[in-house]
Amino acid sequence: MDSESHSEFSRAEWARLRSSVPMMLSEAEVEALRGANEPTSMVEVEEVFLPLTRLINLHVAASRGLARVTDDFVGRPSWPRPYVVAIAGSVAVGKSTVARLLRALLSRWPDHPKVDLVTTDGFLFPTRELEARGLMARKGFPESYDVKRMIGFLADIRATGRATSPVYSHQAYDILPGEEHVVDRPDILIFEGLNVLQIGAGMERANAPVFTASDFFDISIYIDAAEENIERWYLERFMLLQRTAFQNPASYFHHMAHAPFDEARAFALQLWERINGPNLRDNIEPSRSRADVILHKQADHGVDWLKLRRL
Repeated sequence: MDSESHSEFSRAEWARLRSSVPMMLSEAEVEALRGANEPTSMVEVEEVFLPLTRLINLHVAASRGLARVTDDFVGRPSWPRPYVVAIAGSVAVGKSTVARLLRALLSRWPDHPKVDLVTTDGFLFPTRELEARGLMARKGFPESYDVKRMIGFLADIRATGRATSPVYSHQAYDILPGEEHVVDRPDILIFEGLNVLQIGAGMERANAPVFTASDFFDISIYIDAAEENIERWYLERFMLLQRTAFQNPASYFHHMAHAPFDEARAFALQLWERINGPNLRDNIEPSRSRADVILHKQADHGVDWLKLRRL
């Protein structure tokens, strides 16, 4: 399906589309944006992400022009609506690093200096609700999200440019009660998460929204990789977190902080086999062909090719 709807570019072909876009980040800034086990290089930023930001910049300008034309046609005041970039893909595939890099790069363009980032983790049901629904073992699956609230957030962004989202703590593994992330008229909103391109499978039919999240996106990006690589990255990240974040007594996974290596790895593998692997195969990967841009990673996390939807 991807080959019918998208044009494929090798990394070298894509890199040439950078044109004259200058490098906007220093080595120290790229280092600060990298994920814990993701060796994103300066060369990769130049060859992959600068061309991508050039494409998005062109789309933002075209989108604003179209919005002004429509506003003039119906006789209403025109205002710069936020341009929404969605980033989808499996757990551990590098979505967060891509989102942070794009946010940093796009904010350096003079046409859209205000770039905000929201993750769908904030729209997970709180732990108490997941437990009440018997969904703790399905966390990250479509039914574990408050889809109604997510759609309401995106609708508010589209209508007014302003909205609030709940805040999720990876340390507590839960929504933080009483805390909200305020989004106030950004030029660009990056919306990142596992489920952003899914069409609502798992929702109760009677309460299904009229819209799906992707109805509010201007461009969508899917981070792709072979499942065996994603599984390996997930296990490597878990073992790194065992030595770092899990050492904090407040961590949800603190009980694994001092477990022997084999026991901790077996625990992580069970999480992959019972939750993250099935979610990737059943829900996340099937949404890949809906993305405008598919960015494929090879075993070392480096991007080797991209696909761009044919308009």
